Amino acid sequence: MKVFKNFRPTILVVGDLMIDHYLWGSCERISPEAPVQVVDIAKETTVLGGAGNVINNLVALGAKVSVSSVIGDDDNGVELINMLSSIGVETENIVTQNGRKTSKKSRVIAVSQQILRYDKESKDNILADSTAKILESLSSNISNYDMVILSDYGKGVLTDELSQGLIKLSNENGVRVLVDPKGSDFSKYRGAYLLTPNKKEAILATGIEIDSKESLKKALLKLKEECDLGISLITLSEDGIATYDNELHIFPTVAKEVFDVTGAGDTVIASIAFALSAGKNIEETAGFANLAAGVVVGKIGSATVTLDEIEEYEASLHKSTSDAHIKSFEDIDAIVNRCRLNGKKVVFTNGCFDILHVGHVKYLQIAKSFGDMLIVGLNSDESVSRLKGPTRPVNIAEDRAYILAALEAVDFVVPFSEDTPHELIKMIKPDVLVKGGDYKGKEVVGTEFASELKLVDFVDGKSTTKTILKIQGK
Repeated sequence: MKVFKNFRPTILVVGDLMIDHYLWGSCERISPEAPVQVVDIAKETTVLGGAGNVINNLVALGAKVSVSSVIGDDDNGVELINMLSSIGVETENIVTQNGRKTSKKSRVIAVSQQILRYDKESKDNILADSTAKILESLSSNISNYDMVILSDYGKGVLTDELSQGLIKLSNENGVRVLVDPKGSDFSKYRGAYLLTPNKKEAILATGIEIDSKESLKKALLKLKEECDLGISLITLSEDGIATYDNELHIFPTVAKEVFDVTGAGDTVIASIAFALSAGKNIEETAGFANLAAGVVVGKIGSATVTLDEIEEYEASLHKSTSDAHIKSFEDIDAIVNRCRLNGKKVVFTNGCFDILHVGHVKYLQIAKSFGDMLIVGLNSDESVSRLKGPTRPVNIAEDRAYILAALEAVDFVVPFSEDTPHELIKMIKPDVLVKGGDYKGKEVVGTEFASELKLVDFVDGKSTTKTILKIQGK
């Protein structure tokens, strides 16, 4: 993920904007007026919905985002513009159409259960005049964008005329268009670089029942030919992402836990646009999108994902290099805070880990079993010499950290230069602090900052000192 850290593409999102409105409360009685529940509202929240969720995901990844759409001349339209402006999104390409209702979906939630939803919106196609205004406003600056996303929620903004006009304008200026499609007729997206239909949408659009690799390939090829795509793509939910350029490729998903798939499609198209803008090929892009989706389906509700979260998730899967698991004090502080927000249990241990042996590995495996994330504090070379003598360490800190970080049980390694990890433990405040069984009855540094102390017995006869003696023939 480091390649993306200072990368900020400029991406235009065109589509159906909505406000998702939530009324939260409790229900303790039935109305005397009718057999319905009475909900006492405690709070109200609003978030961007529809194409706005794509925008939220792009902003979270670090992109500079502009939006074009059609809204109504109403209070909801004003609210929507203010919500977009508050997160730094450029809104000058939004057209207001008299008489149109800006989409707002209100949900009544009582005791975590949705009781009712009521919508206020227009679903008819936008007027020809609105289409002309959008195309005119973008005709002079479309080349300023690294990518264009059409986010179609079927609410009438992305008409055939507007979709084809935008694709033609973008292609003439060398800007790729990505589309999250809607409906069964994809002809209005012809000429886009790629579409991101899910399996069900692809079946409806192609008329091909996708139940094998061969039928999947046929559906991808049909989409590619009929829509004149650069790359044909279908998302396969828990099976990952399938693409076809000159041959079929299936990139497996990497989700560990699935709590909610709401908005996952928005995350996928946003992450694909982000990676392609960075010059990644389709294999790297699909891998990045799978990681992003893996993070977001582990959250509740429509969610976004950051580059840091993707990096941490990739590290937890041990699909990244060891470098990604070695962190500074500042890095690990932010990681621990995000971990706790997600209800995860943090485990900490420390040591020199000079010549790694089976005793170390078993000790670390047991330590990891006490929680969700294991952080290992690693003594610097200078502190090892002070503790073990001038002939130690045998392996320098960089090597020791790299080898430790490659272990499946270890999530992150944090080098420290002091003789003890007191300051590191103070900052992390682990849920579980783990030390060797030889500390029984002794004072353990940092105990006051941990919720719990666990002592783990070492494997008999296994130690770095004994390994060195054996090498020396003693």
